[in-house]
Amino acid sequence: MREKIIAGNWKMNKLPNETIAFFEEIIPFISNSKNEIVICVPYTDLFYALLSVQGTKIKIGAQNMHWEEKGAYTGEISPQMLKAIGVEYVIIGHSERRKHFSETDENVNKKIKAAHNVGLIPILCIGETLEDNEAGKTKEILINQIKLDLKDLTNDQIESTIIAYEPIWAIGTGKTATKEYANKTIKWIREELANIYGKESADKVIIQYGGSIKPENSKELFEMPDIDGGLVGGASLKAEEFAKIVNYDK
Repeated sequence: MREKIIAGNWKMNKLPNETIAFFEEIIPFISNSKNEIVICVPYTDLFYALLSVQGTKIKIGAQNMHWEEKGAYTGEISPQMLKAIGVEYVIIGHSERRKHFSETDENVNKKIKAAHNVGLIPILCIGETLEDNEAGKTKEILINQIKLDLKDLTNDQIESTIIAYEPIWAIGTGKTATKEYANKTIKWIREELANIYGKESADKVIIQYGGSIKPENSKELFEMPDIDGGLVGGASLKAEEFAKIVNYDK
């Protein structure tokens, strides 16, 4: 049975002192959770986050990386740099990266391969716009992203890739897909993975839902059979709210 992985994405928020305070507040409330907990913080908070979670079950992730090991890429961070300081996860292909920084499926594919090459676990974000959704193109868009973003990965790499289905129309808008819609769409994703990599591998892939997850809707979403946890945005910035989401099953 697949485990539930609940990840937070802080985006461009929190200074180091705020990071330390957040973990001091949340750790007592989630120390007994049976779910995997990952919090993806800005680069400048990574060191403080890693120190803060020592001795706990909380894992720390980054929100982006370059695909090259080193070189003349001013302002970029390599997967080796993340791995060297103890980072275990990295978000790749978030819709905000695709929209604001012109990230392409080709670049996403390079980053996923580079992450696996150093032992980082990528959290691949895929999802459709409101226009695509209303035009009935959701399945087409997702299948295309899966084929391009995961091109030429091995079965072992696929099995250790997390996919976060984040309908773009639900990110930061307060709108949330119904539990039935989210489950149906994630089931489509798993079926396409099975078509490419076989059912055995597809059944091992963690597929999260992301898109305005809150304490009020986390339980109904995470209890759906095909949803393996979530990638949480705004609610992950507040220790009390995120703790309630992590402890949805208590």
